[in-house]
Amino acid sequence: MDLFRSAAEAGPHDILKLYNPKGNIINISPQLTPNSPHSCYKLEVVAADCNSEPLGTELAVALGFDLSSMEKRLQSLEKKILTEASETPAIVYEMKRQVESFREKLESVEHLSWLGLFKELSERPHKPSPFYHKRTLRKTREECEHVREKFLQMSTLEVSEEVRQYLKTPTFDNWQWEDAEIMVLLQVMYTDLDFISTFNIELDVLQQFLYEVYKRYNNIPFHNFKHCFCVTQMMYGLIWLTDLRSKIDSVDLLIMLTSAVCHDLDHTGYNNAYQINARTELALRYNDISPLENHHCAVAFEILEKNESNIFRNLTTEQYKRIREGIIKCILATDMSRHTDILNKFKAILSTFDFDNKDHRDVLMMIMIKVSDISNEARPMDVAEPWLDCLLQEFFNQSDMEKLEGLPVTPFMDRDKVTKPSSQTGFIRFVLFPLFIELANLFPCLEQHIIDPVRKALDYYTEMEKALEREKQNRAQSEKAKPKESTTPKESELSPEPLQPSAVFGDVIANSHKTTTVVSSGNDDG
Repeated sequence: MDLFRSAAEAGPHDILKLYNPKGNIINISPQLTPNSPHSCYKLEVVAADCNSEPLGTELAVALGFDLSSMEKRLQSLEKKILTEASETPAIVYEMKRQVESFREKLESVEHLSWLGLFKELSERPHKPSPFYHKRTLRKTREECEHVREKFLQMSTLEVSEEVRQYLKTPTFDNWQWEDAEIMVLLQVMYTDLDFISTFNIELDVLQQFLYEVYKRYNNIPFHNFKHCFCVTQMMYGLIWLTDLRSKIDSVDLLIMLTSAVCHDLDHTGYNNAYQINARTELALRYNDISPLENHHCAVAFEILEKNESNIFRNLTTEQYKRIREGIIKCILATDMSRHTDILNKFKAILSTFDFDNKDHRDVLMMIMIKVSDISNEARPMDVAEPWLDCLLQEFFNQSDMEKLEGLPVTPFMDRDKVTKPSSQTGFIRFVLFPLFIELANLFPCLEQHIIDPVRKALDYYTEMEKALEREKQNRAQSEKAKPKESTTPKESELSPEPLQPSAVFGDVIANSHKTTTVVSSGNDDG
C-alpha cells in the first residue's frame, strides 16, 4: 500500500482506487497479477487528507461541543486526580488506552476502503462523488438547477431503440448514467407504457414531476436518486418480461411505476429502528408505525398536490382516488417488517390467482414493488456489488451514530461485526429466494431473469465467506507460531474477541419473523 501511495504521490490518509485493464476496481494486495505495458493498471486518488483540522472542527461543531475546552477540562481533572490520589489510578491509563485506540480507528481509512468502490465503467465527467459525508444531505439549489437544465436539453432528443430495449432488461447498468440522463430514461418509461396518451399527461408536467422527485432524493450512499431509478427500472423490466400489460389495466401499471419512483423520497439514511429508538420527529408523527414509508408517501403527494407537477391532474376523481390508495399500499409494503405477512398472503392465493380479482392484484402489486426494491442481486455482479458497498456505507454510518448517541446498535449494521459476504448469504437464502421463487411460480419466465443471477450471487458470496474464513484461520495459526508477548491480565480482559459475523447473522436469521433485522443489498430499511 505504501508503494502505491508513493506512486500516486498520495498522503497517508488518502484513499486509493486501483483499476485492472478491463476497468474494474480491484483490491491492492500482494497477490496482484503482474502487469505489462500492454495491460496497465490505473491508479486513482479519490479522497484527500480527511484528518485536517477544519474537518475535525466541523465535526465538533456538528456534535455540539468544543474540542479545545474539553481537552483543557480533562487535563484539569487528571491533575486533580493525581493531587488527591498521589498517583494516577490504573483505570485512567486504561481509559487513555481506549481513547487512543478509538482515535487511531477514526483516523485510519483502511476500514473505509469500500467508500471508493464505485465501478465507474465509463469515462464520463462530473460523476457524483461517493464521499457523501462531504456533501450536504439535501441537494443544493445550484446542483438541482444544473441537472434540471441538462435534463430539459436532453429531453427532446430521441432515445435509440437499442437503449429502449436495454432499459427493459434486469441487466441494465445504472452506473453508466448521470442524473439528468436517468430522468430522460424515466420519461421514456412513462412514454413507452403509453401513460402519456392514456392519462393525458402533459410532457412539461411529467418533466416537472420527475424534477421534483429528483430534488427530494438526498445525497446519501444508498437510498438516493440512483436507487429510485434502479427500483423503477426493475419494475419496468418486470412489467415487460411478464407481459403484465395484457393482464392488468393501465391504472394499476401507473400505480406500480409511480410507486417505484416515489418509494424512498426524502430518505435520510437512517432506518425505522433508528427513527423509533431516537424518537425522531417522523417516529412521533407516525406513532412508530412505518415512519419512513409513511413519510415517503406524504412527500410524494406533496409533489402531486402542486398543479405544475401533478401528473394525475387530468384524471377523474375516482381514478385519482384509486391511484392514491394503490400508491400508499405499494410504498407501505416496502417496510420489511411487513415482509412475512405480505409473502404469506401471496402464497395463500397463488394456486387460485385471478387477475380479475382486485384483492389478488393488490397483493401482486405489493410483491412486485418488494421484488424491485431488493432486486440488486438479480443484476450482473459488476452492477450489483457496488450497491452492496453503498448499503454497507449507509449501515455503518447509522451504527456509528447509534454508538455516539447511546442508542441500541443494530447488529447487522456494526462495522466491527459485519463482513460483505456475511451480510448477503443469509439474506439471499432466507429473504430473496423465498420472495423471488414465489413470483416466478406465477411467472415462470422470470426463472432465468431473476432466479439464476441470484443463485450465482449466492455462490459468489459463499465462496468469499469461505475465503475470509480461511484467511482468518491462517492468520490465527501464524499468530500461534509467533513467540507470545507478555500481557497483563487487565489488558487481555479488556480486549475480548469480537463477535463473528456468522454468529451475529445467525441470531438475525433465528429471529427472521422480525424481518426488520435482515440485511439486504436493496431493502428499504434493513
